Amino acid sequence: MRPCPLPSAARSAPRGTTRRSLLAGALGLPAATALASCTSGLETSSASGGLTLLTYDDIDSATLLREQLATFDASAGLSTTLDTVPGSGAAQFPDKLRTRILGGNAPDIWRIWGGQIGQPFVDADLTLPLDEYYGSFGWDDALSDSGIQGMTFHGTRHGVPLNVASLGAWCNARIFQEAGVQDAPATYDELESANAKILEHGITPGGFGGKYGWHIMRLFEFLLEVTAGPELHDALLLGEESWDQQTVVEAFDLFLTWNSRGWITEGALGVAPADAEQSFVQGTSAYTISGPWIETQYIAPSGQPREEFSTFLLPTGHDEVRHSGFIEGLMISRTCGNPDDAAALIDYLLHPDVQSALQNTQSATLAAPPDPDDFPLSAQWAQIREESAIYTIQDQAFPKAVADSYFALQSDVLQGSSTPAQAARDMQQIVSDWRDAQ
Repeated sequence: MRPCPLPSAARSAPRGTTRRSLLAGALGLPAATALASCTSGLETSSASGGLTLLTYDDIDSATLLREQLATFDASAGLSTTLDTVPGSGAAQFPDKLRTRILGGNAPDIWRIWGGQIGQPFVDADLTLPLDEYYGSFGWDDALSDSGIQGMTFHGTRHGVPLNVASLGAWCNARIFQEAGVQDAPATYDELESANAKILEHGITPGGFGGKYGWHIMRLFEFLLEVTAGPELHDALLLGEESWDQQTVVEAFDLFLTWNSRGWITEGALGVAPADAEQSFVQGTSAYTISGPWIETQYIAPSGQPREEFSTFLLPTGHDEVRHSGFIEGLMISRTCGNPDDAAALIDYLLHPDVQSALQNTQSATLAAPPDPDDFPLSAQWAQIREESAIYTIQDQAFPKAVADSYFALQSDVLQGSSTPAQAARDMQQIVSDWRDAQ
């Protein structure tokens, strides 16, 4: 995934290549087929008495995780090596994992998103089925049903959920109040009105980073939920309805409007997600669209009074107000030489006290909800999640190559190199090619 409009293959294409063929060609990026062709002959990846765990934790989260791994190792007589690729997100991490696997350096355990991001590794027969361990460790009863479903592929559980994330607006309440917005917007029109007041107050309303694409995608998928509604939005994600229709054009129109009116970070396409995501804590934006990790990563460490911040469910104008969400979990490599030890490590990490020590405010472990005294906003989202349905976040709903092309279209619209109508047509071609290839 790249901040530029088109994948590198498209940028280097010969003259005369059509835009449609460029976008369709992006679907040929390495995925399950390439992985599957290289799985034969791979040797076990774990050293005797040791395990390797690959994640994308940031520095602070990785420090907490290493402390827990050290405790587990001391008890189990093992040595676990933690490798982390922070900041890459779903845009880059799957490719980095794929590179390690194809290079014969597969980790024993890796963290991954569910849905179409994790599925290629299952389809390539690179992961162990974990039904046996679900039974022996009692994970069916201990973990969120939606989390388990998100790590189930072709009817078999190939992953164990760590997180069930729900995304909404995380805001600087002081800025809202100073701009004359006293209450959280309850309708989409009220949200637009709040944007205008906040901008007039001299603050950028929405903090979004376009580097890698997935961060501004959160805004677009919300706008698509507004224009299309729940039923059509779901059908679009499944490729069951055409993207080349007016409701999609309207969503791209709104997306362009938010940018042209200055409602999102200036020069968003060149801004890193982590920088934009915490801008509301720094006071350079009023809010962002994110999940409960915001409270542990940015709000709590800032030392600012917790009451200066708030969170709310983004209003869509529909009777059923949904929010986007995703599942993250752990998979065990088929090349793991010590799968029983790997499963025991995963089970240890899922314990409620360990989840608390890891400050996981979106845990899939049912007995590990966020502490409302320590993380009141995350606790609020735990309640929202009980009352508001989730639609699959779009970069997990699509295979990575489709998502990458989707991000490129969003960049094109913001840069003015594509119109909303053209983007809708191009998106339909991308989804149609994906569906035809299945």
